[in-house]
Amino acid sequence: MSTPPSSTVVPPAEPKAGSHAWLKGETGALIRSIDWPRHPMGPIEGWPQSLRTALSICLGSDFPMALWWGPEVWQLYNDGYVHVLGGKHPEAMGQQGNVCWAEIWDVVGPIYERVMTSGESSFFSDLLLVMERNRYVEETYFTFSYSPVLDEQGGVGGNLIVCTETTERVVGERRLRTLRDLGARAAEGKNAAEACAIAAEILAANLWDIPFACIYLLDGEGRFELAGSSGVAAGCPVALEIVEPGGEGWPFDEVVRTSQICGVDDLASRFSEVPASPWEDPTRSALMLPLATPGQDRPTGVLVAGVSPRRALDESYRSFYQLAAGQIAAAIADARAYEEERRRAEALAELDRAKTTFFSNVSHEFRTPLTLLLGPLEDALDDLDDGASLVPVHRERVETAHRNALRLLKLVNTLLDFARIEAGRVQAVYEPTDLPAYTAELASVFRSAVERAGLRFAVDCPPLEISAYVDREMWEKIVLNLLSNALKFTLEGEIAVRLRTADGGKRLELSVSDTGVGIHADELPRVFERFRRVRVARARSQEGTGIGLALVQELVRLHGGEVRAESEPGRGTAFTVSIPAGSDHLPADRIGSARTVTSTAVGAAPYVEEALRWLPSAAEQGEEPAISLASADRILLVDDNADMREYVRRLLGPWTVETAADGTSALESALAAPPDLVLADVMMPGLDGFELLRALRSHPRTATVPVILLSARAGEEARVEGLQAGADDYLVKPFS
Repeated sequence: MSTPPSSTVVPPAEPKAGSHAWLKGETGALIRSIDWPRHPMGPIEGWPQSLRTALSICLGSDFPMALWWGPEVWQLYNDGYVHVLGGKHPEAMGQQGNVCWAEIWDVVGPIYERVMTSGESSFFSDLLLVMERNRYVEETYFTFSYSPVLDEQGGVGGNLIVCTETTERVVGERRLRTLRDLGARAAEGKNAAEACAIAAEILAANLWDIPFACIYLLDGEGRFELAGSSGVAAGCPVALEIVEPGGEGWPFDEVVRTSQICGVDDLASRFSEVPASPWEDPTRSALMLPLATPGQDRPTGVLVAGVSPRRALDESYRSFYQLAAGQIAAAIADARAYEEERRRAEALAELDRAKTTFFSNVSHEFRTPLTLLLGPLEDALDDLDDGASLVPVHRERVETAHRNALRLLKLVNTLLDFARIEAGRVQAVYEPTDLPAYTAELASVFRSAVERAGLRFAVDCPPLEISAYVDREMWEKIVLNLLSNALKFTLEGEIAVRLRTADGGKRLELSVSDTGVGIHADELPRVFERFRRVRVARARSQEGTGIGLALVQELVRLHGGEVRAESEPGRGTAFTVSIPAGSDHLPADRIGSARTVTSTAVGAAPYVEEALRWLPSAAEQGEEPAISLASADRILLVDDNADMREYVRRLLGPWTVETAADGTSALESALAAPPDLVLADVMMPGLDGFELLRALRSHPRTATVPVILLSARAGEEARVEGLQAGADDYLVKPFS
């Protein structure tokens, strides 16, 4: 009831006698308007008081309620029940319940009779009732109770029905499950076809909302290929395997052209056969939804989805279809991205296999000429040791060639080791070994180099009571690589080698620690990555391939162990190798077996010789004067490789040559006494060649000093980079 605009509420007029003012609301007015004397129920005044009391309670409530009375099931209801009736209102007022609800009487009729007979109420939750209240057969769900209303004689005169419609919640939860499953499972597809098949399987679990579905993918020729279907039999004309552009049936071209949803009605007139729905009624209409993701110019496919004949295609229903299509489109996009990523991964794997094969082949090919180089060089050195005479400078040249041939052989063998590991062709030979004695023996060969560098060297490998099985060649490479690494990055202090038991004697731990420059925390997790070279401000050399520590990790893993690194910048680094004791963890067929592949062991000499070349020579330490002949011109030569420094010094015999092993000391020397020419390697510890060049150009005393860069980086691009940086020339190694 509305109120006047004024602030004073005017009370309703008193009803006239016999007007039945207790009949409240719009439905109460409807009851009053019916000619009850002519109705089988008779005048309202003649109704039993129990009926009038129950009706008064019903009309006074906003909750949907109805009264069914007597064996004839006369129906009365309140305003809240009007929505339940839909198009059956207002004719349903005073109508018999079995007539009004004829389509569901097989369900609710027995409930009414049971309450009338037993006098006990009944309650149902989310019960499916297929109603026809809005000019179509409709799927609905209700939670309701039937309660007995006693008459004046104490019998059951009728039922009070209290109900609430739960259709939206039940259907909404069902649709939400479908969308959730599409989001979770369809993304598992490893390719577009698999994603569509999974999506179709999920849609098949909800034929009530999508009686049938066909998922089509658009190929490169404009054809539509069926990638998944549900609720439709194979060969059905609504689900052709291939649909050509402009084909009859579904308007695919329009959907792709407009990228808009297209409704298709009256399927029976389009197709000779239409899939049934779970309600046994044929599906009369369908929606065609483009499958596209944001940013795409055109859809990648189309979802054809049947519309339930027992649900109105309202906004909620259309939104469900759109969300389902969006989930399927996203799954297809994810699957195609996965396919592309897999193809890239396979291409990279193939490239990696090709590189491994190349490394293996080239390593084998290198070993032949290296053998032919090393053999004559070693014979020549043996002849000299036997008393043969040779000009000292020639002997020095032979020794330099021999040292660097050994270094090259070590590098080639390391590459061959990696190639074998990648190809799974490593043949370890595990032998019972006195590991403390063997480790101490390997460490001892580094003592001269460590002490020449002015460092303390501690080797602590006491006898152990537990047995150790190792491949001796691999263990040699582990120890020598770790010691070589420690010497390169330790400029003062100590290097220590320790061997201990751990984990109650179940493991053996080798520790190689130093007081060197250390490794930053962000670099530490990556020190064992292949070809990874940690950038540090100070080191004895910037030479190296970045594979020594990676090889250590691989060799330790072949022993069933692990290696870890702990470091703090400025305080040093400790590498710990941990392997299981005994032999139970090792392949039985590789214990004490014969080695059938070519050995890649080169012994300790190349490691030590390489390390010694990082250290200043006798001439550079002041024991011999720099080369100085007639010319007063002075050249500053900067290179971290001692052999290279000696070689270039010999080439520049007519001039005065000063040397430096790193860019920092070279800059100090140049600023103290500017040279006439600077020859600088590009890759050096401290300041590299480019940084040294910039520093020289920025200082007034050295701004005009000619600078020539030396580098192993060949190619026009590298040369242009050097000249653009301000170098006067750029020489590529090797040179004469």
